[in-house]
Amino acid sequence: MSEEDREPEGGRVVLVLLIALVVLFSGGYAAAYLVAGDNVPVGTTIAGVEVGGRSHAAAVRALERGLAERSTMPIAVSVDGADTDTVDPAAAGLSVDLRASVEAAGGEKSWAPDRLWDYYTGGEDLDPMVVVDDSAMAATVEQLVDDHSRRPRDGAVEFDEGQVRVTEPRPGEVLDADQVRSALEAAYLQTTPAELTRTTVQPDVDDSDVAEALESFANPAMSGPVTLVFDKTRVRLGPTDFSPPLGMKAKRGELVPDLDQDRLIALVERGMSKSGAPVDATVRIVDGKPRVIPDKPGVRFRPDDVERAFLRLVRNPSGRREAAVDARVARADFRTADARKLRIREQVSAFTTYFPHAAYRNINIGRAAELVDGTILEPGETFSLNDTVGERTRANGFTKGFIIEDGVYKEDLGGGVSQMATTAFNAMFFAGLTDVEHKTHSFYIDRYPVGREATVAWGSVDLRFRNDTPYGVLISARVTPSTPSSQGVVTVRMWSTKFWDITASTSARHDFTPEKTRRLSGDECVPNDGYAGFDVDVTRHFRRAGESGLHHDETFHTTYLPSDTVICE
Repeated sequence: MSEEDREPEGGRVVLVLLIALVVLFSGGYAAAYLVAGDNVPVGTTIAGVEVGGRSHAAAVRALERGLAERSTMPIAVSVDGADTDTVDPAAAGLSVDLRASVEAAGGEKSWAPDRLWDYYTGGEDLDPMVVVDDSAMAATVEQLVDDHSRRPRDGAVEFDEGQVRVTEPRPGEVLDADQVRSALEAAYLQTTPAELTRTTVQPDVDDSDVAEALESFANPAMSGPVTLVFDKTRVRLGPTDFSPPLGMKAKRGELVPDLDQDRLIALVERGMSKSGAPVDATVRIVDGKPRVIPDKPGVRFRPDDVERAFLRLVRNPSGRREAAVDARVARADFRTADARKLRIREQVSAFTTYFPHAAYRNINIGRAAELVDGTILEPGETFSLNDTVGERTRANGFTKGFIIEDGVYKEDLGGGVSQMATTAFNAMFFAGLTDVEHKTHSFYIDRYPVGREATVAWGSVDLRFRNDTPYGVLISARVTPSTPSSQGVVTVRMWSTKFWDITASTSARHDFTPEKTRRLSGDECVPNDGYAGFDVDVTRHFRRAGESGLHHDETFHTTYLPSDTVICE
């Protein structure tokens, strides 16, 4: 464009001044006010969008149209000079406050001469008012930092099966969160990318720290066994033994020894074998009769003393890896005399139930019997089947089987354990122990004694009974697994000194409730031929051992729900 084609800026200003002077000297001051009104000053642009000479509303619309594409355009991200990513402005919480941007450009109504002067002469290019949602921006920044940073890796030393394992340290290349935010805000509405630069960050534990840890501790520790001497008992631990509880951890930029004291003490106690930790007396069934197994003395020590001695020894060279630990001869907490005082001398009750063949029953009932067998209840002590057997998980030796839930059969871990609960309940019943908690099945199962059975469910339904006799009680449990051609057998026996003679009577079934038919669907549906529910009463008659006179009765009332017919569709 030639000089003649470009209107000089000074000419526009002079023209405006002349107009203003004419208007003012001609008595048109009010007219000038009306012309300027609340319009944005002539020549004003916001982010390059022309909004001057317009009313606020018109300027807002013009700005909205002018920024429509740029305000939603993804922000290019360049990391260390390479275009690697884009960011959605909305997701980053970036937006333009259109009204605030126009208001900041001026245009309020005023009689002041300088306001009129600015209207005709004040046009300039202004930055928009950008609004940032802090939470959205923080999430976007965090994601970018995670995606484009490589964190430094500290050096590490571990012990595995008697060997030293080293993790080499590595520096990181990390984005700074404040830099990322500033760059995104600066690049918004622009055509240039957000330029990001990673910074090298050194690990807290570097090569020199690893070398020091290897020389001063790790290599000496794995160089050979250590021996701890407790009075006359020697415990020798090799590197493969003490690798699991031993480690090294970072502390203020250094690697220092780390020891799991509980696991070390467990190793020591196992190493003591028969001459080590005290063994409580107990009662076991030997050749079909209860026998007191005497207690065994051992040694006692302070775990902190063992830890200090061990950490000192593993640093030492060969020939200096043995040390004495303060210890004293100790007797068991439950002595032979305590076991004899329980007077567990004879079988006072036994009960047997049978179950049809199923692999899950053999597993679950057998595992429950294994955990119950050998339980001793001292006078006043309460037995809990859930506490004794534990949660029915695969790790605890249980598998999936059928249980009753909401009146129908379904599969779950531990199905069949109620067979053990029923058998134990009946053995308790005829031993004269005190019922604390039991719950019958929701509907009657004909392989169990009517009104004398119990179900259990982990965390909600338990079988609990208390030994209120003056003697101890030993519970033994045995299972003969089923086969495709034979039933399984569960027997629970109670051993003690007989205190009660128990008999039982059962009422006729009454108050029958008809079953219903339920149509269910899904893979877990189990079909069932239903039958009616009913009420029944079982009475336990107590007589003191050797006496004929009735001491007292105890009645158990049971309401069985109907077993609904289930049709699987």
